[in-house]
Amino acid sequence: MTVWSHVKPAGRLAGVPGAQRVSTRNSRFQQWEALLGNRAKRQRSGEFLVQGVRPISLAVQHRWPIRALLYPDGVQLSGWARQTLDQVQASQVAVSPDLMYELGGKTEGLPELLAVAALPPDDLARIPADQRLLAVVLDRPASPGNIGTTIRSADAFGASGVIITGHAADVYDPRAVRASTGSLFSLPVVRVPSHGPVLDWIAAIRAGGIDARLAGTDERGQRQLAQYDFSQPTVAVVGNETAGLSTAWRDACDDTLRIPMSGSASSLNAAAAASIVLYQAALQRGTGRSG
Repeated sequence: MTVWSHVKPAGRLAGVPGAQRVSTRNSRFQQWEALLGNRAKRQRSGEFLVQGVRPISLAVQHRWPIRALLYPDGVQLSGWARQTLDQVQASQVAVSPDLMYELGGKTEGLPELLAVAALPPDDLARIPADQRLLAVVLDRPASPGNIGTTIRSADAFGASGVIITGHAADVYDPRAVRASTGSLFSLPVVRVPSHGPVLDWIAAIRAGGIDARLAGTDERGQRQLAQYDFSQPTVAVVGNETAGLSTAWRDACDDTLRIPMSGSASSLNAAAAASIVLYQAALQRGTGRSG
């Protein structure tokens, strides 16, 4: 069992002996910086950087493993930041404000906190497979923003999980994490190299007595979205932003569904299509919140 150090930060209580600080672009800073743009280094280190109040708050709320919390040295912190630092048992590091600004993405001013979080296992068993199964597959998504937005919609509309297949943008890219607005920490998100492991997973679910259906979205789908029965266990597949569903996925689907459109657009953004599918499922299942 790993035991994390819990050092009171100097920004809140000056002069604490042994406080950890980073004030130069040393190897530790360079490691954090690499987490922003280097997928291979995120994977090798098994961690990623979390930016923003809501994502960090949800990571804490859902007891996500956090390896370190970074905060700007010498800056008065808000009650939220102080409470988070007191609550989370993780390495705490005072970082010079200019370096914190760089790690924060340089878009929203000086961040009060940044979290270094652990990558979870890419195991489809993390997704609950019961009669209420509603999972979304994104087939080779190229946009981190689309991944994050789909995760946010999946969380909002009560999905069981999100699966990313094939050569795709990274779920743990900071742009995807930000676009999820913290929902990444609320439901299972699993990456797999191809459609094969998903089909094996569905076969195992069916062997266990649950008749899970595989439904793909396609502009030439067999039936309109509203005609599909989402009360049954369903894995919905949304294709790549440019190419749509792959041939392998189209052949594997039990049903193909089309979203009715009346304008000049021939297709929808992948995240928009996924959100519409999830909304229709929530309507049929009665899982949406009112008010």
